[in-house]
Amino acid sequence: MPIVVDIDVMLARRKMSVGELADRVGITAANLAVLKNGRAKAVRFSTLEALCVALECQPGDLVRYVPGGDAVSSEG
Repeated sequence: MPIVVDIDVMLARRKMSVGELADRVGITAANLAVLKNGRAKAVRFSTLEALCVALECQPGDLVRYVPGGDAVSSEG
């Protein structure tokens, strides 16, 4: 899929763990892992907003479009 999820990048920049982010956003660590690994089929705007608040970023810092790409994250 040409949508790349960069949550790992923002977690590293903020020196935050997946568990801490999941707690701040109000979702399970398992659901956050599905999202950050690019396996989610959809994301609620309320979840995206909560991620942006917790990570102090913009939606474009978390997801991006790569034409013709099939990478799931910038980490791998």
